Amino acid sequence: MIEFRNASVVAASSDAVLLAPTTLALSERRVSVIGANGSGKSTLVRLVNGLAMPTTGSVLVNGRDTRRQASSVRHDVGFLFTDPSSQLIMPTAIEDVALSLRRTIRDKGARTTAALTALDEIGLAGHSHVSVHSLSGGQRQLLALAGVLAVNPSILVADEPTTLLDLRWRAHVDALLDALPVQVIEVTHDLDAAERADRTLFLDGGKVVFDGKPSRAVALYRDLMSSRAEGRADA
Repeated sequence: MIEFRNASVVAASSDAVLLAPTTLALSERRVSVIGANGSGKSTLVRLVNGLAMPTTGSVLVNGRDTRRQASSVRHDVGFLFTDPSSQLIMPTAIEDVALSLRRTIRDKGARTTAALTALDEIGLAGHSHVSVHSLSGGQRQLLALAGVLAVNPSILVADEPTTLLDLRWRAHVDALLDALPVQVIEVTHDLDAAERADRTLFLDGGKVVFDGKPSRAVALYRDLMSSRAEGRADA
């Protein structure tokens, strides 16, 4: 369960409101988050694992406050970025996944075995000792996902995980996310993916303007974007 309790975010440098006070609880297995660039989507989901902290209010994950119990929350919440380069650090695939396991598995041999298992489960066993830089964009995103899932989070936050991928890899990553046995909160511009969720949050101007049925959220989003495009054309 993820709870936003009157949580807001204000930019320290400019006092701009990045997220208006928000109160909601997310318990559904699949939640999609949609909206235009700059609408507050990433700010909202970064609050879930403490990558961002609320200026006012609080965010709780399974009853734990992200501000006071950040380390515990981050153990439960994995985060997948748009660009896998943001989270791939080590030279080879197996080393990168093993790095994710360093706090939970102390023994180096056991850690290597666990890393190989994680790569196998994601379909990258044959690339375990390959340079990260020689992997395709889709393979790098899979590797980033393997590193996140290796520590067994109960919640995965994915911030536009397929934006940089071609159609083939987008479909592959989408299928993997759909099949995960954990709660997935996905920010996406892929409206087909958004509609497969159990619930959709539509953000605009730093506010959640719709919260509910995915098909309705997508329809409202399309209408708003169309009306704004027409307004620019008439100006």
